[in-house]
Amino acid sequence: MSMEDAGAAVSAGLVAGVLERPTGSAGEHHGTCSDCGAETSGNFCANCGQPTHVHRTLLHLGEELLHGVMHFDARIWRTLPLLALNPGRLTREWVQGARTRYVSPLALFLFTIFVTFFILSFVRMPEPVMSLASQRATAEAALDEAAAEAEQARQRLAGLESEAAPEPGAVAEARAALAEATADRDELVGDIERLTAAAGPDNRADGLAPGGWQAGLKDWAAGIYQSEDAGPTAKKMAKKLQNPDLAVYKLQQTLYKFAFLLVPLSIPFMAILFLHRRRVTLYDHGVFVLYSLTFMAMLGLAVWALAMLNGWVGGVAWIISCFIVPAHIFAQLKGAYSLSWFSALWRFVFLILFCNIVLGLFLWAVIWLGLGV
Repeated sequence: MSMEDAGAAVSAGLVAGVLERPTGSAGEHHGTCSDCGAETSGNFCANCGQPTHVHRTLLHLGEELLHGVMHFDARIWRTLPLLALNPGRLTREWVQGARTRYVSPLALFLFTIFVTFFILSFVRMPEPVMSLASQRATAEAALDEAAAEAEQARQRLAGLESEAAPEPGAVAEARAALAEATADRDELVGDIERLTAAAGPDNRADGLAPGGWQAGLKDWAAGIYQSEDAGPTAKKMAKKLQNPDLAVYKLQQTLYKFAFLLVPLSIPFMAILFLHRRRVTLYDHGVFVLYSLTFMAMLGLAVWALAMLNGWVGGVAWIISCFIVPAHIFAQLKGAYSLSWFSALWRFVFLILFCNIVLGLFLWAVIWLGLGV
C-alpha cells in the first residue's frame, strides 16, 4: 500500500462527501426539503430521504470524510462494542434486518483491511547482518549464472533468426528471454559495484551490511532454481525469492489485494456445518465471516500496537489473544445461529479445523499469485 493509494482513497471519500451532503448553516432546519421542495416535519424528507438539518461546520467536515470513505457515522459506536463483546447478537440482528443502527459488515471489513495494510506498509522486517565479502561472493556467483543464461538466450535467438521458417512466436519468445536475462545480469553487475564501493577504497570486504536472513533465503531459492527437478512455476518463484525485498513487497501487495478471498473460501465450510438448516442461507454465513474476520484483524492490530509500545506487554497481549480468538468464535457461533451449548460446541470444533484449512488455502493462493504468476 503506497501513500498514493491512501491519498486516492481519501480523496475519493472527500469527493463522495461533497456530492452527497447538502449545504447550509450548522444545524439549520428547513420546513421544506432543500432538494425536492416537499414539505417536511421530521429529520428526513418523506419524499426523497434528504436530511432536513444541513451542516456547514468544520467539525462536520471530518464526519463527512469518514462517511465518504466508508459511510461511518454514529452507528460505529453501536457496532464496535457489540463486535467485541457480543458478536453473536450483532450478526443475528444484522441478518434479521436491524441494519440502520449498525455499520455494514462488508464496509467494516474493507475499512479494517485498508487500515491494517496501510499501517503494515510502514513496518520493515528486521535485517540481521552478514559480511560484505559473503554478499559479494554470492552476487558474483549469481552473475556468472546470469551471464551464462544471457549467452544461451542470445545463441538460441541467433539460431532461430537463421532458420528459414521458425515456429510462430518462437523468435519473439527468444527475444523476451534474452531481454530478461540481460536485465538480470545488469542488475547483478550494479549490486556488485555497490558492494565494492561499500567495502572502501582499499577494497576490503570484511565489514558488515544488512541481509543475513536475506542471504539464507537467497541460497535456498538458488538451490531450487538450479534444481533440474523443479518445475517452471517453482523456478519462477525461486527466481523472485532471490530478491527478498521484492518478494516480500509482492507478497504484501497480494495479501492486501486478495484479502477478500478469505470470505468466499470460508462460506462453503460454514455451509457444511448447517446443511440440515434450510432457513440458514449463504448470506447469513457471509455476514458471520465478515464480522469475525474484522474482529480478528482489529485484535491483531491492537496486539501489534502494544508490542511496539512495550515488548513485554505485547507478549502478554499475544498470549491473552490466543484465548480471546477461540472464545470470540464460539460466542459468535452460538449467538448468531441461536444454538444450544452442545450444538455450538461440536460445530466449534469443526470450525476451528476449517479455519486452519481456509488459512492454508489462502496463504497458498497468496504465494502463488504473488510469486508464481
